[in-house]
Amino acid sequence: MSGSENVPPWPEDTTIPHSPAEDVFGVLIGTFLASLGLYVLQQSEAVTGGTAGLALLLTFATPLNFSALFLLVNLPFFALAVWKKGWTFTLKTVAAVAIVSGYALLHGPMLSLPELNPLYGVPAGNILIGMGLLAIFRHGASLGGFNIVALVAQERLGLRAGYVQMTLDVAVIALALTVVSPLNVLYSALGAVLLNLVLALNHRPERYRA
Repeated sequence: MSGSENVPPWPEDTTIPHSPAEDVFGVLIGTFLASLGLYVLQQSEAVTGGTAGLALLLTFATPLNFSALFLLVNLPFFALAVWKKGWTFTLKTVAAVAIVSGYALLHGPMLSLPELNPLYGVPAGNILIGMGLLAIFRHGASLGGFNIVALVAQERLGLRAGYVQMTLDVAVIALALTVVSPLNVLYSALGAVLLNLVLALNHRPERYRA
């Protein structure tokens, strides 16, 4: 009897792909959580990594609002998404970025968070962003920018998306020293580590197929 005959067969793949309606609902939930987390960070006078962090950073340095800046800084990365991930992923990502920008316009008028303590706001905001990104990734989209780079690195090079993005985020947070207090930059750095640990520990595509 050969060794291969002693190996039990792989279980039949019984996963059921998400329906289009489930993808839409999942992305709407994920983008809401991510946009709320970004709003919490902004009210804590903190930043995060990625293009969202760049957009937040620019809100402190320019008169433009987060919604407009988030769309603008993501534009160069959409070409990378088309090249490496295809049109379906790219269109979902463009939609997700646009939805986050739309939600961002609602949080201020609907939810007042004056004098939010960064010791609470930074971890809370990053956890919300992390859980939102997990939902967005799970339904075949991203929030553009570094998310696309991280996902491509994971799929093409076998690197964890969370660790790749953590590396890229360091540069963004370092730039925050130009407009944010050093203490809040420290909080932001710790928050970015927390966010990327959420992704690294939970975004495991090999554990699911749908």
